[in-house]
Amino acid sequence: MGSGPAAGRTGAHYSRDMAKKLVIKVTAGADAPERCSQAFTVAAVAVASGVEVSLWLTGEAAWFALPGRAATFELPHAAPLPDLIESIQSAGRITLCTQCAARRDIAEEDVLEGVRIAGAQVFVSEAMADDVQALVY
Repeated sequence: MGSGPAAGRTGAHYSRDMAKKLVIKVTAGADAPERCSQAFTVAAVAVASGVEVSLWLTGEAAWFALPGRAATFELPHAAPLPDLIESIQSAGRITLCTQCAARRDIAEEDVLEGVRIAGAQVFVSEAMADDVQALVY
């Protein structure tokens, strides 16, 4: 393993012993289905592996904070998005970006149970904490 400030923070040097939490920001929705599905799949696999996960819905992914929207997402040979969301929520946290919600007129009472709405300050705080690996899709 390398040394220095970047050691252990990139995927190339990642070890489960290093990161205790995984923060994932997904910016893609139905507009980029493979990228979107990858983010949700990685989050669900991490949760199943016992990693603490915080999944952030931003940009077009914001729509998946609404009930029923994930059921409309289709990608051949991919796990169904509602199943992935359920898996993530079982032991992780899903957050909808404050500005993304506002731009889409999504309010707290509109989102799936358990989804919180929070802003950049909370994201930066989570992503910069010790023992955290952050990914953006």
